[in-house]
Amino acid sequence: MTIAIPTIPSRASRVERFDTVVIGAGQAGLAVGHHLAARDVDFVILSDESRVGDNWRKRWDSLRLFTPARYSGLPGTPFPAMPDHLADKDEVADYLERYAERFDLAVRLNSRVQSVTSDGEHFTISLEGSETRLEAGNVIVATGAFQRPLIPAVASGISRSIVQLHSSSYRNPLALPDGPVLVVGAGNSGAQIALELAGHRKVWLAGRDTGHLPRRVLGRDIFDWIWPVLTRATLDTRLGRRLRGKATTGGDALIGIPEQDLVAAGVCRVGRLDAERGGLPVCGGKVLEPRVIVWCTGFAPDYRWIDLPIFDESGFPRHVRGVVPEAPGLFFLGLRFQHRMASSLIGGVGLDAAYVAERAAQRSEAMLPA
Repeated sequence: MTIAIPTIPSRASRVERFDTVVIGAGQAGLAVGHHLAARDVDFVILSDESRVGDNWRKRWDSLRLFTPARYSGLPGTPFPAMPDHLADKDEVADYLERYAERFDLAVRLNSRVQSVTSDGEHFTISLEGSETRLEAGNVIVATGAFQRPLIPAVASGISRSIVQLHSSSYRNPLALPDGPVLVVGAGNSGAQIALELAGHRKVWLAGRDTGHLPRRVLGRDIFDWIWPVLTRATLDTRLGRRLRGKATTGGDALIGIPEQDLVAAGVCRVGRLDAERGGLPVCGGKVLEPRVIVWCTGFAPDYRWIDLPIFDESGFPRHVRGVVPEAPGLFFLGLRFQHRMASSLIGGVGLDAAYVAERAAQRSEAMLPA
């Protein structure tokens, strides 16, 4: 007699299906989740953090937004502070967490995406350390503009006796060893960190002067004047393209940090760090001897986990307003200059989120059986 032994399904074969999977639970992911919920789309938001807002909590202690509270709210809920208040990083983190709770957004924490693949109609999302995979008709990549810390190649030639860290790992002056500090990158982050450090030690700030915008003009916050431009000058207008080109080539102007404040604090301006000599950094032809180097040199895209031929030679996705023509159902959100100057800002991402959510909802409806 033959005895039939039942087959036990492998746990690795477990599949969860959604209309839409959103990758990233920062401001972009939560904003698009709000709009997807309003359109009754079946979705889940994946976060590699253990708590909503942790990507902000991990940034340096004194970090504050340069946009005031009136321009820092997500769709449906203004930022809970006085209109001119510049929120610190913990206030932002708590706001994002409360936002997800208020709208009951389906956020799945501790879910780092390992890969995204497509068969041309549906997407498969694999998670690190999980035997479950997700399938969806749409994927919205909302991992934002800050991904892989960008550190110039010259760093590899710097002496090991000099402590090096990226701004994403900087916390406060007391966390650094004693001695002079070279801050590389003179944008808003670099200037803020240099000012803070200058109260404790000698500081050099390397990089070109990107210009300055005053915090207040004619008694009003600068953003009261420029916010309409940031939100209305889209990339399909001549003004939008011109502003993007200027910001890309010239860098972002310092907001509320005039040159005299840097001088008064004792920050020493030096030229670009473009070489090393004997393991020491050379800035504008001058050899410096810092104990610490803080690289405020921005971030680079890192989409190695998306196994689709949709990226340009710089590693950025080819898209139109976040829609990827070469991979129907794939969308991006929160990119710098995605459609307007404010696309990557907390208060500006909502407009792009509404557009992407509508396109995703339309595709989900079109895929329903007749």
